[in-house]
Amino acid sequence: MSNLKTILSGKISCKSIWFMRQAGRYLPEFKKIRSSNSDFIKLCLNSNLSSEITLQPIKRFNLDSAIIFSDILMVPYALGQEVKFIKNHGPRLNNFDIKYLKNTKEKFSKNLAPVYKAIDITRKNLDKKKSLISFIGAPWTLLVYMLNIKDVEGKINLSLLNNKNFKVNDVILELVNYLCIHIKNQINAGADVVQIFDSWAGLIPHNEIEKFCYLPNAKIVEFCKKEKISNICFPKGIKDKYKKFNEFVKPDGINIDPEIDPKWAKEKLKNVVLQGGLDPKILLKTEDEIIKAATKYIQTFKDIPYVFNLGHGILPQTDPVKVETLIKFYRNFDG
Repeated sequence: MSNLKTILSGKISCKSIWFMRQAGRYLPEFKKIRSSNSDFIKLCLNSNLSSEITLQPIKRFNLDSAIIFSDILMVPYALGQEVKFIKNHGPRLNNFDIKYLKNTKEKFSKNLAPVYKAIDITRKNLDKKKSLISFIGAPWTLLVYMLNIKDVEGKINLSLLNNKNFKVNDVILELVNYLCIHIKNQINAGADVVQIFDSWAGLIPHNEIEKFCYLPNAKIVEFCKKEKISNICFPKGIKDKYKKFNEFVKPDGINIDPEIDPKWAKEKLKNVVLQGGLDPKILLKTEDEIIKAATKYIQTFKDIPYVFNLGHGILPQTDPVKVETLIKFYRNFDG
C-alpha cells in the first residue's frame, strides 16, 4: 500500500508531501517541452510526454506522490465539446449542446485512452512506494466552463442556467456518471488515489451549495468508497462551509485552501485526513517567510494524519529552488 493511500486510510500519521500543479509551468524542463507543443490538449493526449512531465518533479525533488499531467477539461473534450487554451486568457469552450451527454461510455473512454496509457507508463516508471494520483473536476466546476457562466468579474450568472433548454440537474447527474467512469479507468490504469477538484465551489450562491456542490461530490465519493478508491476532495473557496461539506460528503481526505485557518480546520473537520492549506504565493517570498508559514501548518497538524501540500497549485513564476527549500525544510523539521 502506498504512502498517501495509507495516510488516507486514517491508520497512520507519517510525513508525506506533494504539490498541486507540481508538474508543469514553473519547471524549466516542462517549459522546454511546452515550447514545441503549443496545443495543450494534444500535449495531454501525448501519452509519453504526459508521463515524462508527470515524473519531472519526482526526478527533481523526490516528492512522495506523482499526479498525472492532464486537465479537468479533458472530460468535456472527451464528450465532444471543443476546448481551446488561449495564451494569457485560459480555456475557451464552444457553446454547450445537450447531445454531448448522449455520448456512449465506450466512445468517451476511447477519447481518453491516451490519458490512461500515460498513467500506465507512469506507474511502471514510478517507485512502487510512491502514490500516483489521478484527478477530475467536480460537476459544478466543469459546468462553469462548459456552460460559460462565469462573467469577467468572476461572478456566476445563474440566469444563464435557468434560460437553458435543459435541466441543469440532469446535466449534473450525467456528468457524475461520466466522471465515475473516468475515475475507474484511471484507477484501472495504475493510479491509486483520486483528487476531486471543485475549484469554483466558492462562487456558488449560499442557497444553492447543497445542490451544486455537496450532492454531486457526495455521489462521486460514494462511488469511490464502493469501489474502494482512496479520494481527496477540494471544495476551494467555500470558507466555513468546509465543515458542512465534510459532514455531508464524507471524503477520505480534504484539501483546505489558504482562507481556512489551520487551527479551525483541525478543530472542525473530523473523521477526515487533512491536506494542504499553504498559500502558493508564499513561495514567491523569502526563505524565512516560507519557513515561518510552513511551520504554522506543520505544528498545527503534527499529531494527526496530514498531507503537506499547498492551498492551490504552484504559480508559474515560482522559482524551483524555493520549492526545493520548502521540501527540505518539511522533511528535516523536528519540532
